[in-house]
Amino acid sequence: MTQVDDIGYGRQFAAFYDQLFPKDASADRTAGTLAALAGDRGALELGVGTGRIAIPLARRIGTVVGVDSSPEMLDGLCRDAEPAGVDVKAVHADLRTYTDERVYDLVYCVCGTLSMVLDAGQQKEAVRHAADRLAPGGHLVIETHNAPGILAMAEGKRTATFFVPYGEPNTGLFTSWMIDAQASLWQASHIWFHQGEFRIGTELSRLTTPAETDGYAADAGLEPVGHHADWSGGPYAEEGPMFVATYRKPEQSR
Repeated sequence: MTQVDDIGYGRQFAAFYDQLFPKDASADRTAGTLAALAGDRGALELGVGTGRIAIPLARRIGTVVGVDSSPEMLDGLCRDAEPAGVDVKAVHADLRTYTDERVYDLVYCVCGTLSMVLDAGQQKEAVRHAADRLAPGGHLVIETHNAPGILAMAEGKRTATFFVPYGEPNTGLFTSWMIDAQASLWQASHIWFHQGEFRIGTELSRLTTPAETDGYAADAGLEPVGHHADWSGGPYAEEGPMFVATYRKPEQSR
């Protein structure tokens, strides 16, 4: 059995991930945008988590293959996909090197997952492997943290602390940031409070720019389609915390 290198994200966050990132109307809209790029060959998600996007996408297009290094997150995916009656195939694997025998019309990596690959060379490798899985004319979509936007939110400070209340009573997220701008690293430590209970998790991300993902995609033989600020299709904004980049694999020459 192949050893899968797992950073431990699921061990920290799986118990409250669906509360931080609910399977709600926003996830459904994201799935709708992605479905417009999918075809008969299905879709591959790199960093599927608990299926926030894969499950509503599968309702629209049929099969979605979901790759994740976290057994805990995949457990959550299987728990929710089966009662939803959708075909999401959970695969325990490393998104940086994942390969299979299929080609897809759509490969996507969303919610900042690429930023959790901390080395630029490994990010480039992940994009190359993703491009290899695309059928001619297929699309790669990357949603990740926007380096200039995160640095702008930090206002030049190395650390920041804030609390975000959620909809339920006595529920919210306390977060402490630490940014190393020179190394392009961003550590976010969280305490999730929910009706008298709390859980702790820490994540480390590499702050990545659209120019970098464009370079990875070009090296993998993909063509740029566009950059957006969010899933509503708004134009890319340098001050925005996230960006969505779309690339296309050229059709085979005839």
